Amino acid sequence: MAQQPVAVPPPPTPLRVVPGGRAADLVAAEQAAGQFLRALGISTESESLRGTPGRMARAYAELFTPRPFDLTTFPNDEGYDELVLARSIPLRSVCEHHLLPFTGTAHIGYLPGRRILGLSKLACILEHFACRPQVQERLTKQVADWLQTQLEPKGVGVVIQAEHTCMTLRGVQATGTTTMTSTLLGLLRTDARSRGEFLTLTALPG
Repeated sequence: MAQQPVAVPPPPTPLRVVPGGRAADLVAAEQAAGQFLRALGISTESESLRGTPGRMARAYAELFTPRPFDLTTFPNDEGYDELVLARSIPLRSVCEHHLLPFTGTAHIGYLPGRRILGLSKLACILEHFACRPQVQERLTKQVADWLQTQLEPKGVGVVIQAEHTCMTLRGVQATGTTTMTSTLLGLLRTDARSRGEFLTLTALPG
């Protein structure tokens, strides 16, 4: 008797991740930017400054609009169970307290479960949460929690190191200061060997 072929389930449809919230109203933003500058005593009548309100509006719209992406995953056919880590992913965001930029790098890693993630998606996930008014502590946890929920790995680790211009250019003017935050979930939090490996590879003291 002929053996019946084993049905292979189709791959899951990638999750389409798109920006939330309302679309930017650039006309209203430009008008508000002009009013903001004039309220600070800055005239926008000169040739150099005439287009500044529009440029401000477009710049902030870009900073607050992440690019959509597909969360592409693949079956972990080989049962790979060691750390996957993307180091020094460029980061830019905007402090929600002063609306000044903070920039730096993020290290994002995970211990695979049933599926593995397309490596470029780690940068996409970071951008998705960074393109909004933020605080670094929340951003770090949002990236880790989202990966844990969507990928269901055995562990997730996120470390962010950034320079905040709200601290270096104003106020205390502590030039050169960087802020580090971390979130560890699953085995990267509870297993000493896995935790130590992650912290070593991200150049943090264990």
